[in-house]
Amino acid sequence: MKGTIALSLFATGLLLHGSALAEAVVGQPAPAFKGVDTAGKPVSLDQYKGKYVVLEWVNPDCPFVKKHYDSGNMPGVQKYAADKGMVWLSVSTSADGDRASKSAAISEWVKSKKALPAATIMDTGGAIGKAYGARTTPHMYLIDPSGKLVYAGAIDSKPTANPADIKGATNYMVQAIDESLAGKPLSQAITKPYGCSVKYG
Repeated sequence: MKGTIALSLFATGLLLHGSALAEAVVGQPAPAFKGVDTAGKPVSLDQYKGKYVVLEWVNPDCPFVKKHYDSGNMPGVQKYAADKGMVWLSVSTSADGDRASKSAAISEWVKSKKALPAATIMDTGGAIGKAYGARTTPHMYLIDPSGKLVYAGAIDSKPTANPADIKGATNYMVQAIDESLAGKPLSQAITKPYGCSVKYG
């Protein structure tokens, strides 16, 4: 576990458009954030203190995201987490643009996929993504009730856009959820995220 705590996310030292992303460290407090969801309501990490929180970076146009949503895999994992009392927050990071129209579009997409996030945060400007070092869609994080970051990385072990690969993959998110709730050290606390690049502009 000591080795795991010492490890930082793959964002360490990552340069994106000339600026370094902040370092979010597994085993350390998760970066605090405040944002606005697709309904225009404020959302902050602090309001969920005492609960497990899942963060999922999402982009409806990304084929890797489509793999997990069109197949029903991501909504299924969202339901799995919700049934265990966890809060699932999807995050849509974008450089700029009309937040209102983007919010409406992603809200309709979430409904069409029967997805179950507690909220979808519109990270216009990318402050939340940069705080976590989010690199891909999807990029997954699990925060425990004390506010500590306990998992960061991929949704599963098959870094492809092919839905057929889901069945034979290890779902790292489900594994992290189960092991965390059982009080066990995570067998995979940090994995390499895969997908489309997060659009910081």
